[in-house]
Amino acid sequence: MRVFVTGGTGLIGSAVVAELLGNGHTVLALARSDASALVAEAAGAEPLRGGLADLDILRAGVAQADGVIHLAFANDFSSPDALAKAVAEEGAALATLGEELVGSDRPFVTVSGTPWVPGRVSTEADPLPTDGPVGGRGRAVTAVLGLASRGVRSTAVRMPRTVHNHGTGGFAGLLTGIARQTGKSGYPGDGAQRWPAVHALDAAVLFRLALEQASAGTSWHAVADEGDKVRDIATVIGRRLGLPVESVPAETYGPLGPIFATDQPSSSAHTRQALGWEPKQPSLLEDLENIQP
Repeated sequence: MRVFVTGGTGLIGSAVVAELLGNGHTVLALARSDASALVAEAAGAEPLRGGLADLDILRAGVAQADGVIHLAFANDFSSPDALAKAVAEEGAALATLGEELVGSDRPFVTVSGTPWVPGRVSTEADPLPTDGPVGGRGRAVTAVLGLASRGVRSTAVRMPRTVHNHGTGGFAGLLTGIARQTGKSGYPGDGAQRWPAVHALDAAVLFRLALEQASAGTSWHAVADEGDKVRDIATVIGRRLGLPVESVPAETYGPLGPIFATDQPSSSAHTRQALGWEPKQPSLLEDLENIQP
């Protein structure tokens, strides 16, 4: 099928585009800059110039596609206001994409994070949080899933806190960047909190499977590693960078501090059984060995 992909040149998106093209689909990729358009074109996709805020461009993309995969996000965590703006922009984009798909029975695969459930591992049956720093994303994704009653085969692939490839990406990538800036590989609290993870190439396979097979209104977990202790993640980062490893205040991580400090392991048992998804790439701790000093 012809698939309209937003965020198709990022860490996850580039893997998804390659996975789609390698399995007989064609791709129309939203490109917010000339540079991104060139990257999309080089990958074998047809670029469509525009950003998430260009709602008419989003409508045009849907009109040319048999299905939609949404991955784009501003990823500005510099301040609460910046994060809120990114969440609002994405919410408006999702609403626009969804309305254009109503009554078409076309697939609409969106992205979200895995939920956290106090005291246990989260599963695909758990609802997304709708409050807190990124609660708006949970509300927007819930609305997308609600389009199942309006003739949209809408599904959500929930991504863990770290999506990695060759030692970069996700929350672990943020820890690495902050370690380089501060001269110490830090972790909030005692570091016993657990973060789930997945390799970008494995996640890309799940996005394709959801596009091709998933029933309307369903959620799936792209989780390969159920939960690595943040202290263990920081230890590998510190060793690779030759930096001391120690606890730091949650405030070190700005608006993401409360999320960084939360224990949030997650399971993908149902996803593996129902869609036949099986991660094959290196684990997060293995992949972090690729960090260059």
